[in-house]
Amino acid sequence: MTAEASQAGSPDDLAAGGGRSRSSEAAGGGERPLRIALLTYKGNPFCGGQGVYVRHLSRELVRLGHRVEVIGSQPYPVLDEGYEGLSLTELPSLDLYRQPDPFRTPGRGEYRDWIDALEVATMWTGGFPEPLTFSLRARRQLRARRGDFDVIHDNQTLGYGLLGDVGAPLVTTIHHPITVDRRLDLDAAESRRRRLSVRRWYAFTRMQKRVARRLPSVLTVSGTSRQEIIDDLGVRQDRIHVVHIGADTDLFSPDPSVPRRPGRIVTTSSADVPLKGLVHLVEALAKVRTEHPDAHLVVVGKRPTEGPVAQAVERYGLEGAVEFVKGISDAELVDLVRSAQVACVPSLYEGFSLPAAEAMATGTPLVATTGGAIPEVAGRDGETCLAVPPGDAGALAAGLSRLLADPELRARLGTAGRRRVLERFTWARAAEGTVARYREAIAEATGATPGTPAPAAGTPVNSTAPAPPARDAAVAAHVTDVDSNRESRATC
Repeated sequence: MTAEASQAGSPDDLAAGGGRSRSSEAAGGGERPLRIALLTYKGNPFCGGQGVYVRHLSRELVRLGHRVEVIGSQPYPVLDEGYEGLSLTELPSLDLYRQPDPFRTPGRGEYRDWIDALEVATMWTGGFPEPLTFSLRARRQLRARRGDFDVIHDNQTLGYGLLGDVGAPLVTTIHHPITVDRRLDLDAAESRRRRLSVRRWYAFTRMQKRVARRLPSVLTVSGTSRQEIIDDLGVRQDRIHVVHIGADTDLFSPDPSVPRRPGRIVTTSSADVPLKGLVHLVEALAKVRTEHPDAHLVVVGKRPTEGPVAQAVERYGLEGAVEFVKGISDAELVDLVRSAQVACVPSLYEGFSLPAAEAMATGTPLVATTGGAIPEVAGRDGETCLAVPPGDAGALAAGLSRLLADPELRARLGTAGRRRVLERFTWARAAEGTVARYREAIAEATGATPGTPAPAAGTPVNSTAPAPPARDAAVAAHVTDVDSNRESRATC
């Protein structure tokens, strides 16, 4: 059995991911459109997957006839324009990690309340405060607006503020447990000081574990992530539902008018962290260039000035063969992927891998590792991609060299990859599956049978969640947890 088949989740989950047509959902079958609050404590669509998820899911939910209010903090989400029923409410933090002055200390006039003080104090002790402080601000806003929403969808905040009654049934997406990132960063830490810094930064994962176990409904994006949530966070299996996400297949599409650049390899790496495996790809490129001297790598992400990747580029003399690009438009990104002879996902672990789905959607052949959920997206080795073990630079080099040398194989894998994405991984299917889970959460909260109309606006719902923690208890719990990774993540 393939990893894809064994990790895809239950048949009910798969049906929820795409069993309803867009027309039937939009018509509602007697079910009225929903008013949805979509929470995201980070919304940057150009750095990491959370902003991408919010942007595309919110658009497709509105296309189905629902109203979506995205409530987000800095960097604020970027939403698609021209959709009635889609809006953004800014819920500002102190934006302590903004460029060009990350880890800044705010001026006295910037403090508004005790949550701001908590945010700064946590940063000063080397922790990452945003999941907790955003959840507390969101709770305050949601309870003040009770009756405005039918359902609240949290995008992996997992903060104490979202426990208890927040004014409407809660559904939470966990893309993958951040405990996985923590484990890989600790494994890569080369000194005791660095390990201490990593532990302090990731202290918020203790809170996320506690919160996740008390959530009534969890969505995740792959079978691999589902199992990681069970194993790492201790969430009950019956509370977790797989709804695959996908690529914007209208935008990420083949275009024969864009010429392929000989030897071009493209990858996405939003941060210089071990999880992304970029250092192994740089090492592989050095090997590939012994057979293909024109091979070069374009990385969508910020150029690191120090650390393992920068050291590898210098060590192998690849300064002219590795290019980093950031801040490009969607159209520029798509044309960049189209121009590559090969796309590569070298990650040690991914909870889903949007870069893999997007590259495949353009018809660009893919070399990808088998880390985490990547096989669920990329498919079988030799059929829709070339698959290699994670962390193996030699295997990466062999796969890249094989594709660069074989135009027929590139064409076959590119065509098969595009077909796979169209059949399985689109945002329209993701929205339909997500709405099905919204309606189940509402039915459970109201005691109704799933499929019956949602209650009218302002109708109170029963909440079986635990009582919310008092302010002092929430603060005390978090301060006790504060265990930074000041060298990375601030740019996202």
